[in-house]
Amino acid sequence: MNKVILVLLDGLNYDTGRSRMGFLNHLVEMKKAQLYKVVSALPSLSRPLYETILTGTNPIEHGITNNSVNRRSIEESIFSIAKKSELKTGAAAYHWVSELYNKSPFNYMDDRIQNDPTMNIQNGMFYFDDAYPDSHLFLDGEYIRKTCDPDFLFIHSMNIDFFGHLYSSGSKEYRKKALEVDSILSNFVLTWMEQGYQIIITADHGMNSDCDHGGIEDDERHVPMWTIGEQFVDADCCEINQLLIAPTICRMLGLAPSEKMIKEKFIGLK
Repeated sequence: MNKVILVLLDGLNYDTGRSRMGFLNHLVEMKKAQLYKVVSALPSLSRPLYETILTGTNPIEHGITNNSVNRRSIEESIFSIAKKSELKTGAAAYHWVSELYNKSPFNYMDDRIQNDPTMNIQNGMFYFDDAYPDSHLFLDGEYIRKTCDPDFLFIHSMNIDFFGHLYSSGSKEYRKKALEVDSILSNFVLTWMEQGYQIIITADHGMNSDCDHGGIEDDERHVPMWTIGEQFVDADCCEINQLLIAPTICRMLGLAPSEKMIKEKFIGLK
């Protein structure tokens, strides 16, 4: 069994990831990582795609069809499958993730930090301000990794999306925020690699020139995915289905994917 870290960079479109994430793309140049283009499910909105990425099901199946649907997930997720197999889970993420897999609605006073072995996300630190600094968020994730030693750790960053909504995908502010997140990741990824983690870094959706997302255009729907670790190999493929992420992580954790997850195997996995 491998330990897996999934990093979700909210709102990062493929072109910006490819052009601005210098450290991650350095790893690709050095043959230490692979970069793929992922095609997101529709609608290209956050809460539906958190559920799609973490359960491997489409919005028409899981029912989280817009950002206002606030309820617990009714699907098997990476978190629930891992917990049933007595693996440890952790997350440093936006509070919508807690609402999907732990408790809904989110109580700002009580649910910021959660440590409960009966929950799907057993060790969680959840933020509720879209401007919560990524510098703090990644330290939250690292604290959980070091203190709780989860088998599956989910780290969810919001600042790229936040600046995209303020200034658009074509803005210097959006591009600068991508550079900043890449720099933050450079402080952690080499340590994770040295300690044998399998790492996936991707996005839920992209961002368009209108400061928004939700439609079908490439800048909203095409997102990057970097794979890092000894379980990954270079694969010649143009586009990856977002539904492949959940079953791929299950397989790396030594778990059987849920019945609803697609049977196709990710071409870049050994």
